[in-house]
Amino acid sequence: MHRYALSRPVVGAALAAVLAAGSLLGTGLAPHAHAAPDNPYQRGPAPTVASIEAARGSYAVSQSTVARSSVTGFGGGTIYYPTSTADGTFAAIAIAPGFTAYQSSLSWLGPRLASQGFVVFTIDTLTTLDQPDSRGRQLLASLNYLTRTSSVRSRIDTARLGVMGHSMGGGGTLEAAKARTSLKAAIPLTGWNLDTTWPEVRTPTLIVGADNDTVAPVGTHSQPFYQSLPSTLDKAYLELNNADHLAPNTPNTTIAKYSISWLKRFLDNDTRFEQFLCPLPAPSSTIDEYRGNCPHTS
Repeated sequence: MHRYALSRPVVGAALAAVLAAGSLLGTGLAPHAHAAPDNPYQRGPAPTVASIEAARGSYAVSQSTVARSSVTGFGGGTIYYPTSTADGTFAAIAIAPGFTAYQSSLSWLGPRLASQGFVVFTIDTLTTLDQPDSRGRQLLASLNYLTRTSSVRSRIDTARLGVMGHSMGGGGTLEAAKARTSLKAAIPLTGWNLDTTWPEVRTPTLIVGADNDTVAPVGTHSQPFYQSLPSTLDKAYLELNNADHLAPNTPNTTIAKYSISWLKRFLDNDTRFEQFLCPLPAPSSTIDEYRGNCPHTS
């Protein structure tokens, strides 16, 4: 993962911010809890294991339905977003379902991620039979709609966009990252794609597989995906323990915990979440295996 060195100006700015905060506290006026003087993208309070495993984060969430008939290039969907605008703009994520599935199969991720400080768009595809390359294009079309046309476009930082998806939507996530290298984060969930080599991807990518997946076995899908990503890329491979292909279709604390950490780290450049990614998580009752680039452990 990226290395950071604090320059004297940054240290000075941080010290000034601490002194200013102390001054405000002395007058009875608390500084904004979500502000970060050295990172304009940081959103939300300092994370804990409990906060990233919780069903909801610190932001109240609203949602908006996008009708299929009102868009082109994808099948409509639901936008989940922080209700308050007090913290400025947010990073945004588009999420695609799998083969024969609808956005409802991943609807739990919408409010869960949005409550952590993201705009989240769970989409329907043009048809439930669309292949990964089509789903990748539809993810990008939905991001275009989200940032250019949607009712929440003013809440989004267009430079901080990510993609997620399940099964063929996971394969589409890799297709989208390959096509648009400016994306800041990608998370395929038990992904399926006949193309198993992705050396062109330049987006920090967390691959999530499941040890009992018989639809997209990790040995022929998730593991080759991960291994083919450039060695210089920020990347990780999380294999769920005692889980199958449909694990992402119901609320899953392990998926949420590491997805939130990955998205915060790479969409918001929030190094407070590095602690949950490095050192690499150890095998447990929910994690069969975890691999990744983690220079901070060396």
